[in-house]
Amino acid sequence: MQVYIVGGAVRDELLGRPCDDRDYVVVGATPEAMLAAGFRPVGKDFPVFLHPDSHEEYALARTERKSGRGYHGFTFHAAADVTLEQDLARRDLTINAMARDNEGRVIDPFNGQGDLQAKILRHVGPAFAEDPVRILRIARFAARFHDFSIAPETLTLMRAMVTDGEVDHLVAERVWQELAKGLMEAKPSRMFEVLRECGALVRLLPEVDALFGVPQRADYHPEIDAGIHTLMVIDQAAHYGFPLTVRYAALCHDLGKATTPADILPRHIGHEMRSLQLCQTMSERLRVPNECRDLALLMARHHGTIHRAGEMRAATLVDLLEKCDALRRPARFGELLDTCRCDYTGRAGWENRSYDSPDLLYKVLAAVNTVDAGRIAADTKDRGKIPERIRLARIKAVRALLNEAGDEPEQQ
Repeated sequence: MQVYIVGGAVRDELLGRPCDDRDYVVVGATPEAMLAAGFRPVGKDFPVFLHPDSHEEYALARTERKSGRGYHGFTFHAAADVTLEQDLARRDLTINAMARDNEGRVIDPFNGQGDLQAKILRHVGPAFAEDPVRILRIARFAARFHDFSIAPETLTLMRAMVTDGEVDHLVAERVWQELAKGLMEAKPSRMFEVLRECGALVRLLPEVDALFGVPQRADYHPEIDAGIHTLMVIDQAAHYGFPLTVRYAALCHDLGKATTPADILPRHIGHEMRSLQLCQTMSERLRVPNECRDLALLMARHHGTIHRAGEMRAATLVDLLEKCDALRRPARFGELLDTCRCDYTGRAGWENRSYDSPDLLYKVLAAVNTVDAGRIAADTKDRGKIPERIRLARIKAVRALLNEAGDEPEQQ
């Protein structure tokens, strides 16, 4: 029995990057031998075991064979006669197909070290084409290693896989899993650029793909193209280190611009409601987690209004807070404002511009929170008038804030 560290841990060690997750492959062992050594089985599709002390995962060396369409269309063979090179050959990229033995020697049958030095993402072999998830994985790695290029032959193979319809068989959960990981990388725009370049974006996220080539007003969007703007916004979210909820909302916020009538371009009147509908459709199809979906829907509907907060009077500001559920969900409202900041600064030449709406709206929320709704309810005999009395008190508090600052505009 021989044990090797494989995959990302070897790659990241060679790059000098931290790696907390290690994968182990065991060569020359059987499931019975692993059980006898105290390992606990956990694998459903192929033999994977937990180490009796460290509880890390150890997988038996295996080969795989395509048996159907999509991600699940494989049969696996794990046996004592499967070699390390055979196991590495089934992996996606050369930089992920290296191993290290217990003496520290690197086993590199597919020149992964050379591709690391050249900063190239290259598929290991023809078996790459059998798993459509690998298209998403390469796009995700491009977002992580954003100074790496994709080998021309690998890009050609990805395009052929898309043409063959492989990506159409991906299940929603797997697409979301890779999409979420890609959004959390250092430069998430690269993921969508790669998916678009190989033709997969229109199959997986047609709502996003449709944004490219759609013009916007140059005075508000010097980058012009709505698709490019969207990529700049998600990169701003990464720049600020914002969580997945914000990054997904950034991706979805302008989807409605793709359906703007041609005769009113480059204006996008009413795109917020169209964005809301498309965001709902895309989120349902991908089975996006509720917290990501809900923030994205709020952003799609209200980002234009939030950008104009400085022009609003007290009553309109109170209405905005209520529509955003800011009083009950202040943390989510904060994430909404963070996403709006990304939208505002995610424009060519606007990256360092001052954005005032969040500071104003935090002050407005604090003023609204000074109103004692419980006391108003207790002092109001006509129960039907309670909501309006609370609303008027909140408007009064916000008006006092704005008057003190000299900020309340003369007209709404």
